[in-house]
Amino acid sequence: MTTIQYQNLPNLQNLQNGFLPELGLVCITVDKRVRFRTMTRTRYLKLTLEQRESALRELYLHNLQRLHDALSFCEENKIRLYRISCALFPLSDMEDEIGANILEEMSADLAKIGQRSQALGIRMVLHPDQFVVLSSDSPQVLQSSIKILERHARTLDLLGLPRSPWSLMNIHGGKSQRTEQLVKVISELPEAIKSRLTFENDEYAYSASEILAVCQQAGVPMVFDAHHHICHENLDSYDDPSVAEMFYAARETWNNPDWQLVHISNGETAFKDRKHSDLITAMPSVYYQAPWIEVEAKHKEEAIAQLRSWWLMGQ
Repeated sequence: MTTIQYQNLPNLQNLQNGFLPELGLVCITVDKRVRFRTMTRTRYLKLTLEQRESALRELYLHNLQRLHDALSFCEENKIRLYRISCALFPLSDMEDEIGANILEEMSADLAKIGQRSQALGIRMVLHPDQFVVLSSDSPQVLQSSIKILERHARTLDLLGLPRSPWSLMNIHGGKSQRTEQLVKVISELPEAIKSRLTFENDEYAYSASEILAVCQQAGVPMVFDAHHHICHENLDSYDDPSVAEMFYAARETWNNPDWQLVHISNGETAFKDRKHSDLITAMPSVYYQAPWIEVEAKHKEEAIAQLRSWWLMGQ
């Protein structure tokens, strides 16, 4: 992978306050240097209690080392934003609490990783999986969703990461046309969750303007995704005026605008294809003003390197 030194990048006229956007790595590297192990629930339930504890302890230790490797990779490649895998500690939310107890025992090791990330100036964020639906009609789904978020929040606490959108947990709105219910649920969430919670617009249920309304009413930040927006609105360009409009509106939901985070992806086979492409070949012009950008492309660090070469270098 080509590494581009930030100090060699030119100033761009439409950057605010003299900064360049930070491009973030999502979970793993394409070259297999950063990979995490997992275990299925089916396999886990076949084990005895003693076997479960042994298997999870070994798995968690392995994944902790890979998390260290991820920070090392980011440091070497001058990447200052890293999305932690939501499957970093699988099965830690099981009712037997074996995984949760192991993580508590490993709290010192987790704290070292958080301290290292802060020393390196690497921002760590999280995107819980699609099973988190805070707008669900089902009490069981809602209870399960909150439990998942509680588990992730506890992991971030053990890492020593702040209870603020700096160490955000970003989710989608879920079931459509449930704004009032969603806002009510958010207001009742534990502080460890709500203090980190952000919401992202999607292609189906919640448009950018709809999720913006949720964030405004609930008092939480909005993560704007330009590709989801153009797909939802059937637009032909990332420079459609509504893209910049929603970007700036989302910024207003951040108490600290310097922490604003956005997402970028491109369509795999066509501009409005919802499937993600390998690399990023089109960017919204307004994203030059984004402090933090998660790059949601299949080729991960290669996409970041390419963006640095053609987009940040203005080529």
